[in-house]
Amino acid sequence: MGVNALALTLRIEDYRIARPNPHKGGTMATGVNRQFVLASRPTGQPSTDNFRLVEAPIPTPGPNQVLVRAHYLSVDPYLRIRMSEDRSYADPQPLGQVMTGGMVGQVIASNLASFPVADFVEGELGWQEYALTDAASVRKIDAKLAPISTALGVLGMPGMTAYFSLLEVGRPKPGDTVVVSGAAGAVGQVVGQIAKLAGCRTIGIAGSDAKLAVLREQMGFDATLNYKTEADLGRAVAEACPNGVDIYFDSVGGDISQAVFPQMALWGRVVLCGLMTQYGLAEPDVGARDMRRLLYHRVRLEGFQTEDWRDRYPEAVRRMAGWIKERKLIYTETVTEGFENTPAAFIAMMRGDNLGKALVKVGGTS
Repeated sequence: MGVNALALTLRIEDYRIARPNPHKGGTMATGVNRQFVLASRPTGQPSTDNFRLVEAPIPTPGPNQVLVRAHYLSVDPYLRIRMSEDRSYADPQPLGQVMTGGMVGQVIASNLASFPVADFVEGELGWQEYALTDAASVRKIDAKLAPISTALGVLGMPGMTAYFSLLEVGRPKPGDTVVVSGAAGAVGQVVGQIAKLAGCRTIGIAGSDAKLAVLREQMGFDATLNYKTEADLGRAVAEACPNGVDIYFDSVGGDISQAVFPQMALWGRVVLCGLMTQYGLAEPDVGARDMRRLLYHRVRLEGFQTEDWRDRYPEAVRRMAGWIKERKLIYTETVTEGFENTPAAFIAMMRGDNLGKALVKVGGTS
């Protein structure tokens, strides 16, 4: 996994890639393509009953297409939004179709000269073992830069979210106090470390003492708060931030945000990146209740969507890969073995069971 990656449940073995003959078309796979489709829309928190495992023939690439075999699948909070019929930033996930989601895989058959057999790629290819795609839907991965799993984590969408949301929306300055909710997740832990690199004092909020210990001892957070055990989280935030909160990275909403808002400093910035506590509610939450401090202290609250920054991904990947190599940036992965366990991995992530990026390891190494 690399010397500065921490594994929560498994040690990810090095891949020994068996490379097919690199002729056009490659070595075609034969057999069954297992897929998870959305069987029903959840009410409240999702369950395994909302998904159905189906089988289809492994497809054959047509003109300008490649066939990708999955190595890792991504399970992310935004998928819960897509499972709902509610209007959001993207269309709802259609019932009966392959569940959307990120995949890292290897090209095993190609009709594209720019994506030869044996290349590794990443894209929104869904919860399936094999996927057809074109060049516009995937990006190449440099397997020598970092483990390929990082293309779904610290060097993928979560890492890009952390990088651009903090640096471009939060605009940290040396000496700022930065509070990060969901700090043990794939995005939050990177936000906190980038804040430290920017010269900020960083406080992480999460729901496990063990996770908080990793943030302090491995990732350099200055202080941490357990929202599940603090008798008065608002008071705890105030005590941890005597000069107020300059930047609040908000990925959870709800009571945690309501505890932080009254502590915002003059000209503070709230980066609204997610609303994890809201995604599984059967009834809408009443929302933020005490906004006086935001008004009085001229606090700026701005929503963030990673897609707005896609044209600058290469810049961020290069910079963050350098931090990883220099051991200035630590990342963690929680890996679930087996394609058949993808829905369970997603549900566990929604409960907050993961430390860092939640992944499913799909296939073998050949």
